[in-house]
Amino acid sequence: MTDEPEAVLDARHLLCPLPVLKARKALAGMRPGAVLRVLATDPASWIDMPHFCAGAGHELIGAEQAGEERVYLIRRGARVAGED
Repeated sequence: MTDEPEAVLDARHLLCPLPVLKARKALAGMRPGAVLRVLATDPASWIDMPHFCAGAGHELIGAEQAGEERVYLIRRGARVAGED
């Protein structure tokens, strides 16, 4: 399993809850174990993204901040909450 992102989501300049909603939609279309890179500028995403991952069954494998930009690496969970 690699941490190399298979897709990049540009959620910069979007406000809460849009970065999380767009990440959820992007991850739904990816295979389990795939990695999504999310770019965001919303300060609330620093709190929202980890909570989203924990609640939805995804793994937040990286989070860093450079100036106003936040970058998240999310590995899609094998079994995602809400999917049956």
